[in-house]
Amino acid sequence: MPLLPVTMRRLLLCLLPFLLLMGIAGLWYRSYLTAASPGSGEVIVTIPKGVGVRGVGALLAANGLLQDDIRYLCLVYFSGLKTKLKAGEYSLPHGLTPPEILQLLAKGSTLRHHVTIPEGMTAEQIATLFEKDGWIGRERFLALVQDVDFIKGLGIDSVSLEGYLFPETYTLVRNETDEASVIAMMVNRFKQIWEELNVHEAHGLNRHQLLTLASVVEKETGMAAERPLIARVFYNRLARKMRLQSDPTVIYGIPHFNGNLTKADLRRETPYNTYVIPALPPGPICSPGKAALEAVLHPSDSDALYFVAKNDGTHIFSTNLADHNRAVQTYQRQP
Repeated sequence: MPLLPVTMRRLLLCLLPFLLLMGIAGLWYRSYLTAASPGSGEVIVTIPKGVGVRGVGALLAANGLLQDDIRYLCLVYFSGLKTKLKAGEYSLPHGLTPPEILQLLAKGSTLRHHVTIPEGMTAEQIATLFEKDGWIGRERFLALVQDVDFIKGLGIDSVSLEGYLFPETYTLVRNETDEASVIAMMVNRFKQIWEELNVHEAHGLNRHQLLTLASVVEKETGMAAERPLIARVFYNRLARKMRLQSDPTVIYGIPHFNGNLTKADLRRETPYNTYVIPALPPGPICSPGKAALEAVLHPSDSDALYFVAKNDGTHIFSTNLADHNRAVQTYQRQP
């Protein structure tokens, strides 16, 4: 067999180191693609908006999910993911390979959080709850609750969204949540529930008045079975032009209430003091749940005009003042 020309032999000798280097680099890169991150469990990683490819790599490396070297950049560019890695909060398990991790970021498989708003909370309490976990700014939230133009844009005819922030369990995503979106989500849920109830006026009251009454019923009792009866008491009193005399409305009208309701508070003239005003307060005092709304739409049949707490979560109902006073003496004035 004839020998290769000298020039060819020299060329091969020059190429061999390059080919060897390329082979080693290929193996090095392949090992990167197939190597799963060590450890077990999951780690929460937040990718802020505006962070570039290098910043994403640094965050993933800092959490032990991959190595941030030239191979990471090669993977991002060769796989066409340069502009596809999405910001957000992710729960990323250890044991995945770098391509698998980057695919999760490209899909936007962000972490979903469930936040529950209980029935009977005021807008201020709701704002505090959301702020606690960093979802919103409390003051900005409350400003929007009172922003007439913002309220009108949500299709609500009111000067405040108190009562319209429906109590529910909501699913939130980091970097996709702000004050306006949270409020809109809650108001839209209220509107949906109201449409399901299929009523616009009832018992001579419009939607705002019904919602206001439902909020009072919500605060008066936590017993589901009592809500329709308490609603009937208030309807009976309104029909007779009697004051509702509801302590929760008085409390709502007292700024920075200290927890001690006094006789002076009951005489204080505020728009929400139903010991003074012979009507409903001007708006809701909390966010009532669906059961309270149903109670004011479908109250019990009863002639009761009074009720007093038995200090066990239930109430005694009376049709006349004499019976009511005896119940008060029994349950509220014990030595």
